[in-house]
This record gives sequence, structure tokens and C-alpha cells, in this order.
Amino acid sequence: MGKPFVMNRHGRMVFPSSFLGDLDFATMESAEQLSSVIHRDYEAKAPTGKEIRERAENGKYASRYDLLRDMALNLYWTNRYAMTLYEKRPTRWRDVPKKSDEVFLPLLKPWIEGEAKVAAVSAAYAALPAGFDAEAEDRIHAILFDVYRHKLHHATGLAAIKKTVGEALETPEALTYCLTDHDPDFPTFNYQEILDCHEDVPELEALMRMVMILHNAYPWNREATRLERVDSIDPDEFVVVLMPRSREAYNFIQRVKRGDPPRRRPAPPAEAVKPSEPVPPVIVSESFSIPPKLEALAVSRGEHVCTNEDVIRNTAFSWSRMSADDILDKTGIGARLYSERNLEEMALTAAESALRTAGRAPEEIAAVIFCSCTSEKLIPSVACWLSGQMGIFQTHASFDLIAACAGFPYGLAEATRILQDVKRPVLVVCAEKFSDKIGSVRPSRMIFGDGAAAMVVAPGEVGERPDIEVLQTYASGPDSQVNSIIWPNPDFDNSITVWGPEVRALVERYLEQMMGELQQTNHPHTGTTLLEDIDLVVPHQANRTMVTELATKAGMDESDLYFNIERVGNVSAASIPIAIHDAATDGVIDEPTTVFAPGFGAGAVAGYAIVRIDPAIIAPEVDDEGTQAEGAPRSPGAGDETSNVVAAFG
Repeated sequence: MGKPFVMNRHGRMVFPSSFLGDLDFATMESAEQLSSVIHRDYEAKAPTGKEIRERAENGKYASRYDLLRDMALNLYWTNRYAMTLYEKRPTRWRDVPKKSDEVFLPLLKPWIEGEAKVAAVSAAYAALPAGFDAEAEDRIHAILFDVYRHKLHHATGLAAIKKTVGEALETPEALTYCLTDHDPDFPTFNYQEILDCHEDVPELEALMRMVMILHNAYPWNREATRLERVDSIDPDEFVVVLMPRSREAYNFIQRVKRGDPPRRRPAPPAEAVKPSEPVPPVIVSESFSIPPKLEALAVSRGEHVCTNEDVIRNTAFSWSRMSADDILDKTGIGARLYSERNLEEMALTAAESALRTAGRAPEEIAAVIFCSCTSEKLIPSVACWLSGQMGIFQTHASFDLIAACAGFPYGLAEATRILQDVKRPVLVVCAEKFSDKIGSVRPSRMIFGDGAAAMVVAPGEVGERPDIEVLQTYASGPDSQVNSIIWPNPDFDNSITVWGPEVRALVERYLEQMMGELQQTNHPHTGTTLLEDIDLVVPHQANRTMVTELATKAGMDESDLYFNIERVGNVSAASIPIAIHDAATDGVIDEPTTVFAPGFGAGAVAGYAIVRIDPAIIAPEVDDEGTQAEGAPRSPGAGDETSNVVAAFG
């Protein structure tokens, strides 16, 4: 399920899933589902050859780059099934199995007005100015145009499920690719060369990788290729047969050919019914006798900075055109942090640092709560694994809690409850690793990052003011909001997906509810409302633009909001504690401060905690070796200006 990034020899981050076009057919159930995926990823953004010709002849292209990009998108669409279901294998006709159900033959129609379309592209390219870099664009054009002009067949109307060779021979007049000869050593780009592709302009680096893949899609002498009737092929000539890319692809083809129905799924409810009476927030000092004290807050960040330029260098063929500045404008994010470590390792680094800062030994910890929505470890749970890894012989409870972006208030709520029974410290760890679960989904790639945070929650003296003062959690809502963020999602090749309008709706709903509770509830120690007692708001770092707009609409003052999203991205359950850590490190929290921390996200979950943060609990940042990190990859200030991002990341 993982789709990790790769660091190439230039030290640049590469996302192979953005350009390879692979699909996971293990969970693909029907031809209709495949058709939907193909339309979204390959067809929706791709112009036809006719459209490219019309744009070229009517002066619709502003630059050579625009024309080159359209040609590449068209060729990805042309290869939409070869790249996903099949691989091409030039084979001597006499050696092609005629009875196998695993060998397929593409039946093709001649490219309508192909010569005129190629001529229009050639003339337009010669007349257009460069988009970014003339020399680089000429190199790209030399490879791409050779593929484009030798395409031969019409791309519209291709069938996903091809005929086997035996089935194709039943239509003798059908046409297929025919090669007079074939060099098995035809030069192609190997995988490492594609990873190491290097262009100064991010947009051109992404395009060059696409072009290298497209060149590899036609690994034969294109000049010596023609369309030929299947009954007229010489036994010593070569044809291009198609083989399923995997056993899962083969099984999918067979399911479709048999007409297996997709499995039945429950229908969503007609409407969501509101609770008869909302559950009020928990005033900790009134509900619990043991006051929770925060003894430590430690973080472990991703060790690689993925800038917006890195995202653009890895533009997928299914994306609309955008720039690094566009990402910053839409999300408030200039960079996100990724880790080559797995989720548990990041969590362990943060947990051990928190224990050191709190001065606690493993045997003192009575419970471990692990909050995450990206864990792939089920047995043992990550919390149990952490307990064992830290040498804790026994806990009262070690368990994983899935509350996505509300993991911080959910985790603190459970810790506070457990604390009443065990009267010993509880370790709460929030961690996420999104970088290998995004694939080629653009909104997710723009937003999510990796990181971990850990807190030690210890029992205070009976009667003293708690550090965790107010707790509230919520979940559910309309079906569309509950399913607004999904992982794994078979419809998006099991990558994490985000439906923006529905996320916005649930955030707006919950923020209004939270503000109403803060305005109507009195603080037990000050006599003021909870809202009046708040010094700083550290919200879940979802999307700065959206959260700021909705928070101010709900009644918050923008100047009271703290964000670090511009340099770390959205780290879901870990986003609030990492942001609190940064607020203290940045000097925004320079004395004991009352912080309102609202979280909201996947599953239509939400919640908030009002906590008192003493800067003394902030652990020195450590690296993955457990030693204090120097020059941690983050901005020196609390602002979100582009200058801060540049200062931090260069």
C-alpha cells in the first residue's frame, strides 16, 4: 500500500507514483470503476489530437511548454490501458501464443488526419517562444515529438479489455502494430535515470520525466512500424502483444470478462439526525479529582523538507497546471516535512524524548495512548510496540486511538480519564506518516506531512489547578462529511483523498459549536467565560487560508491564531502538539499560557482542549538517533510570509 518518495542522486525528492501510472487492481471491482478512474486520471485533463491541432492552428498556445505539456497528456491518455493494465512486448509473430488467455493483441484504428495533426504541431512549435528554458524544451521536444508523430492509431474508443490473440484472429481484417524487425536492445531510460532526471525549472523536470516514460512506452524502431491486418502478418515480422502487468491485473480482466458483479455496499442514510441533547464540554476540575499535569512535550519531525517546488517537480499527469506560489496561496503551506523512517520510529523518538524531559523512568508509565490515522501496524498495536520498545514491563492500558486530526483532544481526554484510576503518568503519542500514502492525489500532496509528538500527563496534587482544564470531543455528521477524507480509497488507487467542500462544511459546523460552548461556559477558576480566559489559539493545522476564514467568521480574532503550517504542512493528529512546541520555541509562548486547541477532520471527528502550557515542559528537539538536533528544518519566526520559508529552506 505504501508509495514512498525517493531521494535521487541530486538530493531531490521524487514521487514515482506521480509518473508511473500504476494502479492497484487487487481492489478494483468492475469495468465501471476502472472507467471512472481512467476518465479522472487520464482523460479529463488530456486534449485529443484534434483539439491540439485546432489550438496549434488558431494560435491558442502561449509557449512551447504549453504545447509540449498537451502532447504529453495526450500520449498518457493514448496509453491509458497499456500503462495501467498491460505491458507491451514486441514478439515475433510465429512465436506468439495463439491460444493463451494471458496474451492479448491490441486492435487499432488508423489515426484520423494524423499527418495534418503532426504537421500542425511541428509548425506551431517552431513559431512559439520558449515557456521557461529554450534549450531544455528543445531536448524534451526531440524525444516527445518522435513519439507523437509515430503514434499511428486513433486513441478515442480504445477498449480496456483487449482481445486475446485467438479472439483477434476471428476478425482477420482487424489492424494491429506490425514491425518489420525489432532490436531487443532498443535504447530506453532505466528507472534510475528517470529518478535522477534533473532540470532547473520544476515544471520542466516533471515534464521530462513524463517524456522519458512515454519514450519507454514505444521501445522499438518507430520508423519501421505500420498498422497491418492480422491475417497479413509475415511469420518473421514482429507484433506488439500485451501482457497483464500483474496477477491482480489478470484477475481483474477475467472478472470483467466473466461479468462478476461488484460486491454490494450499504446505502448511506437519507439524513443524519442531530442528538437530542448535545454533550457539554468536560470541566476537568469539576469532573475529576486527580488534576492532570503536563510534564513534557517532545516532537520528532520529518528529516526531509518537501518544498512547493518539489511538489511541482513531481507534477502528475492527472493534475491541472499550477505553480509553487499557487500552492502557497491556496493552502498557506510553503513546505511540508517527510521522513524516511516509519511511523513507529518517529513515534518512539518523540516518546523517549518526552520521558527524558519529564525525568520519568519507563516503569513509572501506567498507560500509553497512540493517536494516529496512518498506522499500518495492527498487531501489535503501535502503543503496545512502543511500550515494549521502551522497556515498560506492564501498563494498565496501551492502545491505539484513531481520531485523525482530533487526535490531540481525544488523546488528552482518554489520558485524563485513565489518570483517575492509575494515579501514575500516562504517555500520549500523536504521530502521522502521510508521505507514502498520497500517491498522485494532488490536494493530499499539497497538504500533508510527517511528524510525531509525545506528552507526559502526570497526576497533580488534589485541589490544585489542572494543566488540562477543559475537554470536548465530537464525531459523525452527514454521510458526505464522515467520508470527506478517506484512506485507503480504492477509487484513488488506495491513496488518501480529501473532498474539500465537505471538509470545509464540517470544520465550519464544529467551529461554530465550539465557539458557542466557549461563550456560554464559565471558567471554574476565573469566573470569566472560557473564551475570555484564552490567551492563544493553536488550531489543527489543516489549511491556513480556510481555518483563518472560518475561525474569524466564528468569532475568533485572527491575531490570536498561531500557525506553523507554512513550514511543516498538515500532520493530522500530531499537528496541534507540534504547533504548540513551535509556538514555545518561537517565543510566542514565553510564560505559562492558556491555549485553546481545536481539532477537526476525517470521520467528521472534532474536539478541543484548553490547556495551560508552561514553556519549561518543551523538550529540546532530537533527531532520529535520540540526540538533540541542530538546525532543525523550520522557520525561525512565527509568521507565514514567503520570506520566512525562504530563510528556513533556502
